[in-house]
Amino acid sequence: MKIRCAWVGDHPLMREYHDTEWGVPLHHDHRLFEFLVLEGFQAGLSWSTILRKREAFQRAFDDFDPEKIAQYDGKKIEELACDEGIVRNHLKIRAAIQNAQCLLEVREKFNSFDSYIWQFVDHIPLINAFKKIEEIPSYTAMSLAMSTDLKKRGFKFVGPTICYSFMQAVGMVNDHTVDCFRYEQVQIR
Repeated sequence: MKIRCAWVGDHPLMREYHDTEWGVPLHHDHRLFEFLVLEGFQAGLSWSTILRKREAFQRAFDDFDPEKIAQYDGKKIEELACDEGIVRNHLKIRAAIQNAQCLLEVREKFNSFDSYIWQFVDHIPLINAFKKIEEIPSYTAMSLAMSTDLKKRGFKFVGPTICYSFMQAVGMVNDHTVDCFRYEQVQIR
């Protein structure tokens, strides 16, 4: 029997996500943007709620293509606000559009969102060694620095806790507990 991080539980979607995605270093701009948007939508909700709606989010937000999302207008905002498949929060929808616009500016300056975002860990995943889920922080000095810089660049829904969750999701930090079967697997050698 596989030992997983305590937060996973028994839900098949959570297990699949944990076993195949969470903590794996990610360097694709669209996927990085997807996680940034989904983490923002998750604020105040459970991650399992977001995972259940993920396909609907991908459909509704043009597979998280920032070039397309940056062009969304009022009509598209209303369409998204009526889409029962996603979280229909006007502030979060508008933030996703603004974040797409900001991402395009970041890409212009740094050549890719990947180059920009990974600078906060010097482009190398941080490997933690937590034994219990209670030891894992909700944010760190690095996620606070990321949050501050993203906000300075106009991004929304990017507080230090959201940024830390993002860092965990995209493998910038390995916060699998040391007893988890994925702890060693996600480390780049």
